[in-house]
Amino acid sequence: MAKKPFALRIDEQSLAALQQWADQEFRSLNGQIEYLLHDALRKAGRLPKVSPAPDQETSEN
Repeated sequence: MAKKPFALRIDEQSLAALQQWADQEFRSLNGQIEYLLHDALRKAGRLPKVSPAPDQETSEN
C-alpha cells in the first residue's frame, strides 16, 4: 500500500498525549496516529472490503 504525506494541525496538549501513548506502545507518533485512524475506520465500518487474492484463497483438496 502506498503512503501519501499529509500535514496535520493539532494542539500541543493532544500532540503530547499522543506522543506519550505512542511511547507506551512502542510506536512512532506517526505509527500511533495511523493505528488509531485505521482502528476507528474499521470499527465504523468505513474500510473498503478487500477480497483475498486468488493465490491466498484456501481450497479444500
